Amino acid sequence: MGSETFFAILAIVAALYMAWNIGANDVANSMATSVGAKAITLRQAVVIAAVLEFSGAFFVGNHVTKTVAVGLIHLDKVPDAQSLMLGALAAVLAAAMWITVATWKELPISTTHSIVGAMVGFGIIVGGIRGVVWTTVGKVVLSWIVSPLFGALAAYLVFRLITRLIFARVDPLRAAQKLAPFFIGFTVFIIVTSLLAKTPLGRLVGRQIGVELALGHAILLGILAGVVVAFLAGLFVLQRLRRGRQPYADVEALFRNLQIMTACYVAFAHGANDVANAVGPVATVWTLFRGGEIGQMVEVPGLLLAIGGVGISLGVATWGYKVIGTVGSKITELTNTRGFSVEISAATTVLIASKLGMPISTTHTVVGAVIGVGMARGIAALNLSVLWNIVVSWLLTVPIAGLSCMLLYGVLKLIF
Repeated sequence: MGSETFFAILAIVAALYMAWNIGANDVANSMATSVGAKAITLRQAVVIAAVLEFSGAFFVGNHVTKTVAVGLIHLDKVPDAQSLMLGALAAVLAAAMWITVATWKELPISTTHSIVGAMVGFGIIVGGIRGVVWTTVGKVVLSWIVSPLFGALAAYLVFRLITRLIFARVDPLRAAQKLAPFFIGFTVFIIVTSLLAKTPLGRLVGRQIGVELALGHAILLGILAGVVVAFLAGLFVLQRLRRGRQPYADVEALFRNLQIMTACYVAFAHGANDVANAVGPVATVWTLFRGGEIGQMVEVPGLLLAIGGVGISLGVATWGYKVIGTVGSKITELTNTRGFSVEISAATTVLIASKLGMPISTTHTVVGAVIGVGMARGIAALNLSVLWNIVVSWLLTVPIAGLSCMLLYGVLKLIF
């Protein structure tokens, strides 16, 4: 076996390993609160997430993605194509290894930030301090602050709204009957708008109807879907509430169903969008290996998307429970209404921030939202020791991934 063939195989293995890590750690974003609130069991969460993550990755995953180096390092500082190949491979391996450690310690971290940190290390080792685009890195650092704060504020406000409008009423069930269509319709609006605006599914739908599906079109379709479903909810769903004999339990049951809907959306969208974190760097290697040139965008072969989808599903099925346990139950106690507040707030925050061009992390947003619903009941409702460990892991992500990439790059240079 020649060294080039061995290198190509190593790149594919690295993609599978990174995808496994993303499944093991990032899936907590979609399923943790549903498990913590006992809307679904851990086994159900694993099955649902595995199927939806793979479906999102393989069927509507990004076939064209940004190269791992674009915006992070100055490509003119990289000596040659082989060095870029080795750097991309070292970056994905370094990021994956740090995510493995974080998952083992049951800590939710940003897989995107891990890749960013690794590429910073590569930029420094090939070009020194001037080899890195520090303004881009600064945006990532800003997301450490923006993401959890926005998530926490949104979830706090949503949960306080539910408490004030429903649970604080003399007859919570009657209040829920009046407001259920609004909550159901708004949930559908966010899901449909996000799917069309934030995932490659929007481009597929746009081509089918012969238009470029911009954010405005996605919002209009989302409003239409939300209004229709809200109307149907007023006819059918509320009949079930009227027959209920346990007001608080029936209200929680309503939000349990909405929470599961939102969790399924997050899982599907995560697979469609974040599979690029696993296979994007390796797609760069693959393109260079086959003699192609690297620009701002790189083609992602269907085989790599499939590998990414399989890897993510395996990560969910094997180690997914670790971070799910932390986010779902160790930060604060979750009920269905609190879990819904987290899910809908995180989805809304990520949608708005992405369209405003603000740097934001889904992982940090979800953790912030969990903190927000905990703060709604007072700081005593939060496990501060767990939160401290999570924050420390966030701060360590970029430097550890960067140093690891430097070391791996040196090793790969010696081998190849």
